[in-house]
Amino acid sequence: MEKRFRAIAAYHKGSSTDKIGKTSSIEHFAQNYNYFVKINFITEPQYTKIFASGYSVDNIIKEISFINPKIKFVPNETLILFDEMQACPDCATCLKFFKLDGRYDVICSGSLLGINYEEITSVSVGYKEDYEMNSLDFEEFLWAKGYSQNQIENIYSHIKNKEPFSENEFEVLMSCFKDYIITGGMPRVVDKFIRQNNFSGILQEQTQIVKAYEEDILKYAKGLDKAKIKNVYNHIPVFLAKENKRYQITKVAKGARNREYIGIIDWLKDAGIVNVCYNLDLSELPLKGNYKPFLKTLLQICL
Repeated sequence: MEKRFRAIAAYHKGSSTDKIGKTSSIEHFAQNYNYFVKINFITEPQYTKIFASGYSVDNIIKEISFINPKIKFVPNETLILFDEMQACPDCATCLKFFKLDGRYDVICSGSLLGINYEEITSVSVGYKEDYEMNSLDFEEFLWAKGYSQNQIENIYSHIKNKEPFSENEFEVLMSCFKDYIITGGMPRVVDKFIRQNNFSGILQEQTQIVKAYEEDILKYAKGLDKAKIKNVYNHIPVFLAKENKRYQITKVAKGARNREYIGIIDWLKDAGIVNVCYNLDLSELPLKGNYKPFLKTLLQICL
């Protein structure tokens, strides 16, 4: 892969536990460089202070080198990764200065930034490229299963041209889709399923991911009742199991009122834990002009 950027911000809106492979993807890309500097603000909290004296590139390099003099910074040959930036949101500001300097390529990677953005001094607008990373979709799941791009393009062709699949094609694709629905799109879970070719241990992996979301609620919720957020979160599967799938705050707890839960759903949405679907008066464009803002259906937990 050709080196083509100077400043990147890679985000995942969900759990702060890296379950979608952000870091792994960046480390794979880093093989294109002669030198790779990785700083994790969670496991190495001492680095959160490197911006205390400002955002001068030379000053940041000096601060890092003072903490670890073994790290080498070679101009035009070095990729720097600031990982888990939710633990140091202000590091996003440095992207502008690294871009203007031009000697080093930099990636800032983090999760749950939708609820931490107010802590950033400057988001370096115009000086970075943003990539929001998500779990695998069905096409990517087929890649993991070993299907070629030509085979996938053939599937798209059938759909686009409304041509029926052969009986064999349909049965195989439906089997793959059921596997995808059961495993979900988290790379670690999919990788385990592909390697094993069975569902052994899959539920345990998925349960751990759900627990990670619960831990993030307790850790990152600020200014809101954490118990209420967790209560709403825990009731999502209950409402999804109902026929109309409508989410009603009044059913979350005895005597619950909508006014008591203002901001709770928005927090879960900003954290990337849920996707919100609004009830529409008319299913036509513009959609935002036809939705009922107080009738919400939470379609899915973003696992």
